[in-house]
Amino acid sequence: MLEALEFEFMRNALMAGLLVSVICGIIGTLVVVNRIVFISGGVAHAAYGGIGLACFLGIPYLLGTLGFALLTAMIMAAVTLKARHRSDTVIGVLWATGMAMGIILLDMTPGYNVDLMSYLFGSILTVPGSDLRMMLAVSVVTALITCFFYNDFLTMSYDEEFAQVRGVPVKPLYFLLLGMIAVSVVMIIRVVGLILVISLLTIPPYIAEKYSDSLLGMMLYSVILSALFTVIGLWVSYHFNLTSGATIIMVGAVGFFTSVMGDRLRHWYALRKKRKHDVSSV
Repeated sequence: MLEALEFEFMRNALMAGLLVSVICGIIGTLVVVNRIVFISGGVAHAAYGGIGLACFLGIPYLLGTLGFALLTAMIMAAVTLKARHRSDTVIGVLWATGMAMGIILLDMTPGYNVDLMSYLFGSILTVPGSDLRMMLAVSVVTALITCFFYNDFLTMSYDEEFAQVRGVPVKPLYFLLLGMIAVSVVMIIRVVGLILVISLLTIPPYIAEKYSDSLLGMMLYSVILSALFTVIGLWVSYHFNLTSGATIIMVGAVGFFTSVMGDRLRHWYALRKKRKHDVSSV
């Protein structure tokens, strides 16, 4: 891996992965504890409509995708708050509409030469310096917003009714959270693609939750795990000439199933130890 860092594109890829790890650790934790994984997936896939729109209008990718993702996220937030029992249906419709719109707009774009695979499965090895600066800005802003509203996010995440009683502005905070998710998704698409983005947002926080006793600890563990999966995934993809985004997710999947098996083994060992104790005490 050290010899690979002699190349600028690998250094950019590593830096992009680490910056995205910060975003995933913070936002992914909020996604998991608020149980809005499906909404996050809806925003990620609907963002494809923004990609098609950007190509069709000839505007920068980031501007079109970010604007479309934010609009979709705000609609999902409004629907979820007003008609929670129907939110999954509306999110599914927006999910499919965004994907279909993106495909149709790309079909209508004359002579487009967009590498669709890079948007679907990521292109971390082609991240330019300008995107790195954008990722750094998003990471810093995400961390600052989360620190400022940490107590409010904490209360809202675990007891929404109690948060309202305490005077926490739950609705504006929920819109803010969905907006942060939209921005994060657009940044993460560059690394693993919109198909795999939900995995990077959920796997590290899921594992971290088992070993954390606070929301802050869960975020920190998630950042570390995301960075670990990214570095190992980049090394494996470079060594075996594999697609980087998919490899990063597969490394995360190995970590996920290892965590699940570890839980099962610990549970089995605790039961066995308890049975031995009960038998010896008879």
